[in-house]
Amino acid sequence: MTVNYPNDTVWLDPKFSLTSLIKPTSEGIDMATTIPGETYLGETLVQPLSEVADVTIYVWPLRCLNTKAGGPTFGVDVGGVEIIRFDPHGPGGHWHARGYDKLGAGNSHIDFPDDVQDSNKQVEWSLNKIREEIPQLLEQAGYPTEAKSVDETLLDKATRAVAEHLKKEGDLRPQAIALGALKE
Repeated sequence: MTVNYPNDTVWLDPKFSLTSLIKPTSEGIDMATTIPGETYLGETLVQPLSEVADVTIYVWPLRCLNTKAGGPTFGVDVGGVEIIRFDPHGPGGHWHARGYDKLGAGNSHIDFPDDVQDSNKQVEWSLNKIREEIPQLLEQAGYPTEAKSVDETLLDKATRAVAEHLKKEGDLRPQAIALGALKE
């Protein structure tokens, strides 16, 4: 089985413990904050949102939390600082605004609307939020120059690429369950 932590693809022998073999790294690229002990499955995708500023969107097809819950995770970074993160993990899914790295998970946490509790609906809602409000969200987080630099064509291309990438990667939950990274 191949497991991809951001920027590390490693072939795993099923008899080895995932956490003892792989440590998340962001070597060679500035991007989202990983949390020690979490498991990331699938290929990481990073897309630009600006031609003149270092504003990118990333997606991890399956992020398994230390609590053995999880789902896809994606967000927007500026110069390697994570500003906005979406955790469309179904029940308990949520998102983070105003500066994930700056404020921390607890101080940036926002629940999805009550009628958006299914993971697929949360992905759709989140991508629409990015398409419709990313300049305002970046400005609220203290990045007015970067907010003005977001290119509408790149934004549309990138959000479509995230949706297509998640479809291409498919359901990775059975593999995560087999690894013990998610509960059934």
